[in-house]
Amino acid sequence: MEAVDVGRGRADQRNALLAGFLGWTLDAFDFFLLAFVLLPIGQEFRVTTAAVAAAFGASLVTRWLGALLFGLLADHFGRRLPLILNILYYSLIEVLSGLAPSYRVFVVLRLLYGIGMGGEWGVGASLVMESVPARWRGIFSGLLQEGYALGFLLAAVAYALIYPHWGWRALFFVGGLPALLTLFVRAKVKEPKAWHESRTDWRNYGRNIVRSWKTFLHLVLLMTMMNLISHGTQDLYPTFLQKQRQFSATLTSLVTAISMVGAILGGLTVGYFSDRHGRRRAMVVAVLLALLVTPLWILGPNLPLIVLGAFLMQFMVQGAWGVIPAHINELSPGALRGFFPGFAYQLGVLAASSISYVEARLAERFNYAESMGILAAVVLVVGAAVIAAGPEAKGVAFGKGET
Repeated sequence: MEAVDVGRGRADQRNALLAGFLGWTLDAFDFFLLAFVLLPIGQEFRVTTAAVAAAFGASLVTRWLGALLFGLLADHFGRRLPLILNILYYSLIEVLSGLAPSYRVFVVLRLLYGIGMGGEWGVGASLVMESVPARWRGIFSGLLQEGYALGFLLAAVAYALIYPHWGWRALFFVGGLPALLTLFVRAKVKEPKAWHESRTDWRNYGRNIVRSWKTFLHLVLLMTMMNLISHGTQDLYPTFLQKQRQFSATLTSLVTAISMVGAILGGLTVGYFSDRHGRRRAMVVAVLLALLVTPLWILGPNLPLIVLGAFLMQFMVQGAWGVIPAHINELSPGALRGFFPGFAYQLGVLAASSISYVEARLAERFNYAESMGILAAVVLVVGAAVIAAGPEAKGVAFGKGET
């Protein structure tokens, strides 16, 4: 009987990890499809690339609403139901984006899409971090977070295979496929024991929020810097390759795909390092190494060095990001874990949401290499300082005894 219970427990851990990972992967896939088609959308709707980049940023502006709504639901009704509703929602909006008749409608749909994207991460991350063993949170955190990089990689593949033949709208129709994931979540995923043990009534829930305000402010600042680093080095990179390097659609997809392989490997490597040497140390090292790589990333003189720069940059940036699910879930009160990390994350996204537009406007005055390089250097330095100055709760127990 004990062996059966152990096997069932491992299956529950595996299914929770798979659900969180795939939910985030497919969410990122839907989000990053737009990064590859800024130019053709601008041409069809007769607006500038900067204007379409603003629509890209629109998804970031509303993510906090999703984190608030789905996070509160997850803390009071469990992780499974809000995750199912979230995936269905963002899949529907993605399909509707492919049917947009005008730029204005497209922007509204991207604002609505942001609500779904904002809700998925907090619910999925709490589900996974509460389900896996504490000693392996770092590496599982890296695996979970790099669903984001895998989503970018899948978007690059979809762009190469679908866009040349059927155009940009077909990409968004494919973005409706994540809805199928809800069948797996409904059938296989169990509520974590830690959620059952930590849930509380509304009065104590509010008291927990008030008691934790200092930690919350730090997490918002941390996530602002992390999102400036991530979106500042990813969102306009395909456009940089197309417009400044004059790469074809196929070559742009290839370079981006290789960089995302680096991101996945970085997330796993730095996540594992954080289990051994601490969350903050792992993140600071990765961010500072990204700073050293910045000149190669934007100024590589030939294709092999461009590819190497892209690979190393995302290895370091997403390596630091790989620690985030474990780090901020460990810093969050147990009763608030569905809401607290995700809401802090998405307020950071909101604060950083203009980075793509700022980069695009600066590129119009200078060029993409100068714009992206200068901004990356600044946010990497400030980000390292914020990480180093913050708290850490590596390996803290979840469930009974949490406040």
